[in-house]
Amino acid sequence: MEQVLRRKQKGNLARAFYRFKKNPLSLVGLSIILVMILIAILAPFIAPYPGDSAGAVHFKQMFQPPSWKHPFGTDEVGRDVLSRVIFGSRISLMLGVVVLFVAVGVGLPLGLFAGYLGGKVESVIMRITDIFLAIPPLVLALAVTAVLERNLYNSMFAIAFTWWPWYTRLAYGETLSKKEEDFVEVSESLGASRTYIMFREILPNMTSSLLVKITLDMGYAILVGAALGFLGLGAQPPTPEWGTLVSLGRIHLPKMWWLSTFAGLAIFITVLGFNLLGDGLRDFFDVEVE
Repeated sequence: MEQVLRRKQKGNLARAFYRFKKNPLSLVGLSIILVMILIAILAPFIAPYPGDSAGAVHFKQMFQPPSWKHPFGTDEVGRDVLSRVIFGSRISLMLGVVVLFVAVGVGLPLGLFAGYLGGKVESVIMRITDIFLAIPPLVLALAVTAVLERNLYNSMFAIAFTWWPWYTRLAYGETLSKKEEDFVEVSESLGASRTYIMFREILPNMTSSLLVKITLDMGYAILVGAALGFLGLGAQPPTPEWGTLVSLGRIHLPKMWWLSTFAGLAIFITVLGFNLLGDGLRDFFDVEVE
């Protein structure tokens, strides 16, 4: 019987990989994300002018258009735009990871408690969650950053502050559907604690839905972070955050088009990559997420 179950699991996994490989857009998304991660890791080695990622000044080279020496041109103080965009990948990816780490860390346990314990705990947690969900994430993030000091870390906190309710709702729905399953009833009959059942029985069975949502949300979190940077509420110059680069470059449009264009393309490609990968993972796991 055990061998039959193993063969069935291998067969399901093989079919899932086949669906993933047959979707060329999923492979494109995975390739984009892997390239972006490599660029972020190797930024000091592949950037042609690593010193330009900070506060270097080269007034003799200011506003040079794209050329062999500077493929993405130079900015208002002569810094290489390509180098700044490359280092900006580190900031944007770090922002997405930190935001989702905090959002999942807060929202997931709350959803588990609300779904499994029920009663007053469920009512309080889900009503607070509904209040947060009624406000668009970007609007709430703008309100939070307007109160705090304008820097990268506060923008991360502001975005995470708006993001946790989505994971509470996801965990709540998954817990409600799984707490009536046989494996949960068996654990309860054996005297397992509530904490053990929530985090050792129910949580592992929602991993696929959670992974798909995290992948899809990474792109959106990066986009919201770039929007805050564009509005001057995120990372401050000379930090080479993509949204900040677009904001600084818009002043000189359309003549110095390269200042905003390449940072904007980096945002577009990265967000597209996460969306394509998330769609591929959704087909791979065959799950639906909100």
